[in-house]
Amino acid sequence: MSDSAPVIAVIGGTGDLGSAIARRLVKAGERVVIGSRDPVKAAEMASRMAGETGGRVASGGNVEAASQADIVILTVPFASQESTLRDIASGVVGKIVVDTTVPLVPPKVMRVQLPPEGSAAVRAQKILGEGVKVVSAFHNVAAHKLATDAAVDCDVLVFGDDKAARDSVVRLVAACGLRGLHAGVLANSAAAEALTSILIFVNKQYAVDGAGVRITGIKS
Repeated sequence: MSDSAPVIAVIGGTGDLGSAIARRLVKAGERVVIGSRDPVKAAEMASRMAGETGGRVASGGNVEAASQADIVILTVPFASQESTLRDIASGVVGKIVVDTTVPLVPPKVMRVQLPPEGSAAVRAQKILGEGVKVVSAFHNVAAHKLATDAAVDCDVLVFGDDKAARDSVVRLVAACGLRGLHAGVLANSAAAEALTSILIFVNKQYAVDGAGVRITGIKS
């Protein structure tokens, strides 16, 4: 691991998705900071992850973690998205923020319920402003599958208005052991966000353990 490599903060890193992404990144040799509303829980998760992987894992509160990082991955529930973004906003100016948020509204999580902005990702961009490059990804991957060392038969669609920022996130997806695919501008994130509710329905209807998406015809 090079000290010149970007530092990646995983906000909500003690949750299922956040910890799974962080663990895969650490195992790939990335420099990771676990962020949480509770710094004690973040430290406990970082210590456990370092013990499991042999890697170096830093930790802190959400604001502290975001401020330390070059790339910030947001992995919190939709209900916490806005408040968390506002908390870390001052620490992410000029950075890439990867928003994994899916607008699931319990109890009807199998029904598509996109926010008035059109998608959670567009909502994130409006909250953070033009000084932040928001990219969205990791919507359609089951967290419990990412949490293992097994290969995950799923592509990750990556959306963003800045191609270079998308490139950076595609690289992180690859570090997690999945194939990341450019899927266009940030507004297109609505398709992947909506698809999550459909996949939850498919899981229940066909007794699938974490259905995913695979794009055919691409030789890579």
